[in-house]
Amino acid sequence: MNLRHKYITIEGAIGAGKTSFAQLLAEKSRSLLILENLDDNPFVQKFYEDRDKYAFQTQLFFLLSRYNQQRELLQQDLFYDCVICDYLFAKDRIFAYLNLNEDELMLYERIYEFLDDAIPRPDLVVYLQASTDTLVERIKNRGRKYEENISEDYIRDLNERYNSFFFHYSHTPLLVVNTDNLDFVNNERDLMELMEEIRRMKGGKEYYILHNDL
Repeated sequence: MNLRHKYITIEGAIGAGKTSFAQLLAEKSRSLLILENLDDNPFVQKFYEDRDKYAFQTQLFFLLSRYNQQRELLQQDLFYDCVICDYLFAKDRIFAYLNLNEDELMLYERIYEFLDDAIPRPDLVVYLQASTDTLVERIKNRGRKYEENISEDYIRDLNERYNSFFFHYSHTPLLVVNTDNLDFVNNERDLMELMEEIRRMKGGKEYYILHNDL
């Protein structure tokens, strides 16, 4: 399936399925796939063990890593009709405001504002939304070791901040997808219907909720 957009970003809180969907979307549309490699950050596991101590190091590493990767998008192969990325650069601030103290935020904001101007903007953002219960269940099922210490309260707080961020988001066209009853990994019909919704999306903000047949 050909997509009308040149650069699509898939977003969602931890456990929303953004990387899985980005991979499937890129495969089906024969697009270039850009994935954030969380394993490259040496502070992630330490952060979940002691958030206060390792928050700033973790956040700064992610910010600079995302910046370098996004800058490389400008040099990507022009033979690809579309680029699919599993994160939005601007979402970095969601985690910053959740985890950093006032002094750290002041320094973070100065760095972020300097980097943000050089980042390419997506033509479409797809926000995969889910309830906190759904996110917690998915995180448990995938069994990543560094996620074992994530508390449900942290996931709830993070999820609320994601929802607030995208409720006010207006920088690019946005498709909000409720994934609580959506299984695009194991259900081909769910995947193709969501892809068609993305393909026809032209602008503004729209919401997609799967209505299962009774």
